[in-house]
Amino acid sequence: MAARILDGISISGQIKAELKTEVAQLGQQGVRPGLAAVLVGENPASQVYVRSKIRTCEQLGIFSEMITPPASTSTEELLAIIDELNRREDIDGILVQLPLPGQIDSKRILMAIDPAKDVDGFHPMNVGLLSAMRPNLVPCTPAGCMEILSRSGIEVAGQDAVVVGRSDIVGKPVAMLLTNANATVTICHSRTRDLARVCQRADILIAAIGKPAMITPEMVNADATVIDVGINRIDSLEQFRTIFAGDAEREKQFSEKGSVLVGDVHPKVAEVCRAITPVPGGIGPMTIAMLMANTVKAAKMRRVSRVSSLDPPCDGLDGLA
Repeated sequence: MAARILDGISISGQIKAELKTEVAQLGQQGVRPGLAAVLVGENPASQVYVRSKIRTCEQLGIFSEMITPPASTSTEELLAIIDELNRREDIDGILVQLPLPGQIDSKRILMAIDPAKDVDGFHPMNVGLLSAMRPNLVPCTPAGCMEILSRSGIEVAGQDAVVVGRSDIVGKPVAMLLTNANATVTICHSRTRDLARVCQRADILIAAIGKPAMITPEMVNADATVIDVGINRIDSLEQFRTIFAGDAEREKQFSEKGSVLVGDVHPKVAEVCRAITPVPGGIGPMTIAMLMANTVKAAKMRRVSRVSSLDPPCDGLDGLA
């Protein structure tokens, strides 16, 4: 029996519709949420990601500004840009698109962002608040994972959750969110012994390891919900045939475009598990929706209390973070 598909495009659409209403309500109080996206250099993939985020801001009525310093920018020059954005009243969220050029100290840049404007949720203060079960601005991809589970009616409390990957961006924060939601969580990584056995016991399996099709059908049990965070581009014919043998639709796509996307989960896992997010169309759209949610939430926390008596200032968005 084929798995239930957890449609990130549809669910992110619901979230964006709710946020559009929130933004309109804020506008009636003289507040327009603002997002600044900083893109250093001309990385084509990063340009696509940032333009998608700016376009979504426009759709929701959020003010956005793209700042594009050259690839030769130094750490000190970028810190000066961040300092200016920290001071601007019309900017509620600051997004620095990663990766940064090699000469820039990424950690210094991320640390310099005002935690109240840290819509990526990477600042140690926001990480600490998440760990203390007092989440403020939560990393967007982990928040998207939790939101897709919640809105799909998938129980988290009491479940065995396995997270494959321990990055600061996805693995660690999603493990904290699952723990805070009363799941029993195991984090796996390159040193985990018998990874397949650990994954097999998962009620909820989060794959965020960055390796195409690494999670195979024999690693997943029939009752599992699988959240595939990976987005990997396959342009090798040999690798394509290894992963997608017999998939006529993907063969046509590969023939026309010369590449296809695959997650960290093998496509055939959808034939054995209970529910799964697709790639593309799963967690990717959710990540952008949660960035918008964080921007609106930051605006309400920073500015609404000064112009209205809304109480609490994050009302209506807590479920999105």
